[in-house]
Amino acid sequence: MADTPQPEADENWWRGAVIYQVYPRSFADSNGDGTGDLAGVRSRLPYLAELGVNALWFCPWYPSPMADGGYDVADYRDVEPVFGTLAEAEKLISEALALGIRTIIDVVPNHISAAHPWFREALAAGAGSAARERFWFRPGRGEHGELPPNNWPSQFGGPAWTRTTDPDGTPGDWFLNLFDSEQPDLNWNHPDVRAEHEDILRFWFDRGAGGVRIDSAAMVSKDPELPDLPDPAAGADAVLAAHPYVDRDELHDIYRGWRRIADSYPGARILVGEVWLPDAERFARYLRPDEMHTAFNFDFLSCPWEADRLRTSIDVTLTAHAPVSAPATWVLCNHDVTRTVTRYGRADTGFDFATKAFGIPTDLELGTRRARAAALLTLALPGSVYLYQGEELGLPEVEDIPLGKLQDPMYLRSADTNPGRDGCRVPLPWGGSASPFGFSPAGGAAEPWLPQPADWASRTAEVQAADPDSMLSLYRAALRLRRGEPGLGDGTFAWLESAPGVLAFRRSPGFVCLVNLADSAAELPEGTDVLLASGPLADGRLPADTAVWLRG
Repeated sequence: MADTPQPEADENWWRGAVIYQVYPRSFADSNGDGTGDLAGVRSRLPYLAELGVNALWFCPWYPSPMADGGYDVADYRDVEPVFGTLAEAEKLISEALALGIRTIIDVVPNHISAAHPWFREALAAGAGSAARERFWFRPGRGEHGELPPNNWPSQFGGPAWTRTTDPDGTPGDWFLNLFDSEQPDLNWNHPDVRAEHEDILRFWFDRGAGGVRIDSAAMVSKDPELPDLPDPAAGADAVLAAHPYVDRDELHDIYRGWRRIADSYPGARILVGEVWLPDAERFARYLRPDEMHTAFNFDFLSCPWEADRLRTSIDVTLTAHAPVSAPATWVLCNHDVTRTVTRYGRADTGFDFATKAFGIPTDLELGTRRARAAALLTLALPGSVYLYQGEELGLPEVEDIPLGKLQDPMYLRSADTNPGRDGCRVPLPWGGSASPFGFSPAGGAAEPWLPQPADWASRTAEVQAADPDSMLSLYRAALRLRRGEPGLGDGTFAWLESAPGVLAFRRSPGFVCLVNLADSAAELPEGTDVLLASGPLADGRLPADTAVWLRG
């Protein structure tokens, strides 16, 4: 293991951090094979330092067959060869830390890859074996076991069960997979499963990782009876009240064990949960002082661009976090969600997986204006902020990827009705006038793994760095001001009186943020000076879909 510098002694760095999400496959390709890698990330660390982020969250970089973009993990103690080596990951963690940037790795406790040694052993061992007890193998229902053991659906469409084939070629037991059939769910009632994941945490904390992001954190534990889901006609509340695999009480003991491990290391190694829950009080339980440090705020992420809805989401978020003294998190987009510029340019500006479809009309000029305003809104709210790669460039969702190029299982399992998530995962444009736009070195052997739009020549980091009015310049200026403003990040928050459709709040004596979601321009408070605006003012007034930071 390479020597790595210890994290800085700031135990509360995470409470107001700006964390940049790296999707390694699409960030930067160092060797010309068309796929991003860790050496590519290392080469762009100066860019990330200049941007002004405090930490990097990496989507899985482990060995994987890539059935679900790396979230089907075959080995947690190594690096997928297409991304590099374990030594490369250690260098990346160390070099980023030398620039004051911590590294957060992704852990996927709900499932592993079908290529993982545990699952291969379970298939080979056969029905009723001890090796299968680490998973959820069950006989099927029906006269010949031809029906799945229960009615649970896969998150990617179809049933959440896959049938095995016995050595003699006859159909065998079924195994649970709440996601893709190449991602068998683990049985967290088995002591091997808990011990293995606790050792994985130590493995990466020993290498200097500053934290862990926990994928699908509320879905890990299952009712061992595996009962059918209640009829949806009973209502969402009835379904969630006794859900067999969402937000079960025993989850909290698992994460308390993880927190004890994190707290045994210096420098505040943090746990960040992907927790999708409609109940704010249940959500906050994961953030008690002996559990996770923070969790993603999906209510805000999916909220439409409407003043009343956004204000309610902010209030509900801050109210839920207050009793457990945890900082809120704010995020506009991630590797699963339609990019902000595109979403905010639609008639329906919210986000719901169920409404993803091909051919939705989008006004990118309007969406960009709103996305710029939303950037200042999120960076002014109390707590930490997550920034998905390419958001700082104002990249839109790529919606014309040829169907034969799409790779996301959400699309592949949808009978061509759901475009999936590939549109927000297209490789980044760094410079140049044509693909690969600096993502891969000139003369690389392969095209980018997903095609880049030709019009991205105007959106490259190189072009935007030279344009003071670009999205990149806006983010750089905002992050620079955020670092220098003592009232930003974690801290106090108070709403101010404002006109209808205008969000106005104070973060400290002397700092005010206004966001105008009304149809007409809004007056600025008297006695204030403009620090930064998301767009030009109109005769000293704040136009629609524009935000401003003020001193006064």
